[in-house]
Amino acid sequence: MAIQSDFHMHSTYSGDAQSSMEEMISEAINKGFKHICFTEHQDIGFPYKDESEVGDFDLNTDSYLYELLGMRAKYEDRIKLGFGVELGMQKEYFRENAIYAKSFEFDFIIFSCHIVNGKDPYYPEYFEGRSEEEALREYFTCIADNVKQFDNFDILGHLDYAVRYAPEKDKNYNYFKYRDIIDRILETVIDKGKGIEINTAGIRGKDLKDVHPTTDIIKRYKELGGEIITVGSDAHKAGDIGADFDRAYDALKTAGFEYYCTFENRIASYHKI
Repeated sequence: MAIQSDFHMHSTYSGDAQSSMEEMISEAINKGFKHICFTEHQDIGFPYKDESEVGDFDLNTDSYLYELLGMRAKYEDRIKLGFGVELGMQKEYFRENAIYAKSFEFDFIIFSCHIVNGKDPYYPEYFEGRSEEEALREYFTCIADNVKQFDNFDILGHLDYAVRYAPEKDKNYNYFKYRDIIDRILETVIDKGKGIEINTAGIRGKDLKDVHPTTDIIKRYKELGGEIITVGSDAHKAGDIGADFDRAYDALKTAGFEYYCTFENRIASYHKI
């Protein structure tokens, strides 16, 4: 297996996930992974639409860490387990996110934008009443503004996440259409010494043609001098761990990468593919 680490996954400590931590670990071992990192959701200020969902993205970090430490002891001779988090970033909560990120000794922090100016692209109304291009431009602009102002993270997650839920998916989408904003995002990430991820969730169940972000964006990141890149399935159930990593491998190679990264104690390690 060319890629032996999965650095984006969620157990039931994330409200939208289906498998326990131990189920995720067992599946990762069965699939031959050497290193995985849990990246549970922490979306401070998430605008819940349904009362039944309140708290789904508010992470009980103490409980999560307690179980993870127990799993590390149990499986220490079989797999390395990372303590990570996926921060859902909104400009109104930079301070709260900064305080939270400093409150725990994470191995790895993903910066993600799930909410755009108070709206969630997951719901069709985000795209209603305007063109798909206008909606996606708002999304990319939000990322560009947020990533410029927040520093305590390691990689930018699923850069073109909103495309998963666009009315036409990626039928009309490509990097070159949004190059002006995407280049600004990539340049900021590189200037800060941070990285991006290859996320395979979009081609699993969302019928997208390519990984997140697209291979053209990954190639552009490399051209601009980007070096730090992780690979994650964004699995929310055990069976999806490592799914479509052959596509991630192809994207890495096409973009000119000879390695992928893992993190421990917030420090990147490079692994040849």
